[in-house]
Amino acid sequence: MVAPGFVVGLLLPLILRTHTSAGVDFRFASFIDNYMVLQKEPAGAVIWGYGVSGATVTVTLCQDQETVMKKMTHVKAHSNSWLVVLDPLKPGGPYEVMAQQTFEGKNLTLRVHDVLFGDVWLCSGQSNMQMTVSQIFNASRELSNTAAYQSVRLLSVSLTQAKQELEDLAEVDLRWSQPTSENLGHGNFEYMSAVCWLFGRYLYDILQYPIGLIASSWGGTPIEVWSSGRSLKACGVPKQRFIPSDSVSGPSEYSVLWNAMIHPLHNMTLKGVIWYQGEANVNFNRDLYNCTFPALIEDWRQTFHRGSQGQTDRLFPFGFVQLSSVLSGATSDDGFTQIRWHQTADFGHVPNLRMPNTFMAVAMDLCDRNSPFGSIHPRDKQTVAYRLHLGARAVAYDEKLIFQGPLPEKMVLLADKGLLNLTYSQQILVQRQDDKIFEVSCCGNHQCKWLPAPMNTFSTQTLALNISSCYGALVAVRYAWTTWPCEYKQCPLYHPSTTLPAPPFTAVIANQMPGYQNKVAQ
Repeated sequence: MVAPGFVVGLLLPLILRTHTSAGVDFRFASFIDNYMVLQKEPAGAVIWGYGVSGATVTVTLCQDQETVMKKMTHVKAHSNSWLVVLDPLKPGGPYEVMAQQTFEGKNLTLRVHDVLFGDVWLCSGQSNMQMTVSQIFNASRELSNTAAYQSVRLLSVSLTQAKQELEDLAEVDLRWSQPTSENLGHGNFEYMSAVCWLFGRYLYDILQYPIGLIASSWGGTPIEVWSSGRSLKACGVPKQRFIPSDSVSGPSEYSVLWNAMIHPLHNMTLKGVIWYQGEANVNFNRDLYNCTFPALIEDWRQTFHRGSQGQTDRLFPFGFVQLSSVLSGATSDDGFTQIRWHQTADFGHVPNLRMPNTFMAVAMDLCDRNSPFGSIHPRDKQTVAYRLHLGARAVAYDEKLIFQGPLPEKMVLLADKGLLNLTYSQQILVQRQDDKIFEVSCCGNHQCKWLPAPMNTFSTQTLALNISSCYGALVAVRYAWTTWPCEYKQCPLYHPSTTLPAPPFTAVIANQMPGYQNKVAQ
């Protein structure tokens, strides 16, 4: 979602062409530029562009005026495009990339300089990804903290729509750049994403080598505009091409941002993707989100793998932010909780069988009552990015660390004591006891009702819930199943050393026999 009035004037005309090579004899693709970061080993980076059909193109990589490698290819007749895959390189730089076209005895040469090799991450979604550093807490301090991060490079894609898949970006808002207070804080919802920047900065602190960050997001957009027709069809999304205007404030035609803002990047070799989206689906195709989101991940992975000639990993790491909170009245009370659950393909945690190699930042405890951009746009993006980077370190970089808060792995019904005992997969920190955040579904007289289950006794890994108010059959339990489950960083349950919040969950109690152990987390 976006701040009121933000999208006025931003619904740009649809681009009808399939690529931008018409009339251009020889050039790099739009995102091959000075100051860029190319993907390091073990993958090979892709360099590509447009030229004269049939011409020979030689790409040379140089460092300190010495040739590191040369690659030769030819311009394809049907697309006027050329592409080479560089040999894998260790992180570092700077390098110069030179491309020379030879055709009918004439040579044309292109150069880009100050090129680094590191990890390249794509950041996408709607307005919570689009928010800039100038909009977050401690903005002045964050904007001044760039000097140590000149090897974290930024690229921001323009807000553009297209009816067909584009091969190259129609426009770039921010060309590859080193970070400055100006390009990080360029107005509201413009240029560089705060979550993207902070995520890259946290990664750089750990990895100590170059990070490339590509921001491609648009506020008020549902997942359908970021999805290809293939993935929407796979989920049985109704064929209506336009989304009702009362559901979204951004582009409203299926696939137009996939076509214009994601597909043009598919030749690029990536390390991974982070994603912050879902608010615009609270009231639109909500019940399909448990399919459309995993399908988007799978389709992006397949497309980038093929486009990069197999260099982008087929199961590249994909991180996302589980929705934060919004003051009631802005949306239906059940909508946010359903999307949060569907973001995990209804498992409650990631990675899982339907969403391999993914990681999630829980954000339901990062609410912001006084955000000048509306409570749907909380300003603490530092904690969001920190939690995301923990997931990346575990999933993308194979570090052995905890990156998700505690979930119960089994339940035991102690009916004679009026208790439901939960055993967690990790240690738990009970920050405060809450009488309403846990609920049980109690059934009797052919109807079921959710009733509060106050927290009772607890230990380092177990928690007992008082279920004495249920006089019927106990069939399910859930936690934090509300749009605004707690105040800022004040949810009841966290992991003790990482302070990661316990995610929301719902689970069926399959057997009513006293002492029977029900499995919960998978």
